[in-house]
Amino acid sequence: MPIYEYQCQECYHQLEALQKMSDSPLVDCPNCGKPGLKKQVSAAAFRLKGGGWYETDFKTGKKKNLAGGEDKKTSAIDAKKSSGSATSASN
Repeated sequence: MPIYEYQCQECYHQLEALQKMSDSPLVDCPNCGKPGLKKQVSAAAFRLKGGGWYETDFKTGKKKNLAGGEDKKTSAIDAKKSSGSATSASN
């Protein structure tokens, strides 16, 4: 479940709430009791780095290996293609 940030437009009280995505937004401020809460736009507190399922399965092209180093799978395929095309050309 995501954590949403809210701020009261009346008293400027800020809070975080753990809610389901299907839940209705909170309205009543726990600090002043008025219906002034508004959802804030905020960034996620984490970033997926390094190798792993996200890095290898959901990115394409040049973005695929942001963790650094050369993509071993791609370089092995490129090496095979270049050696295979040289062999084919000489036959």
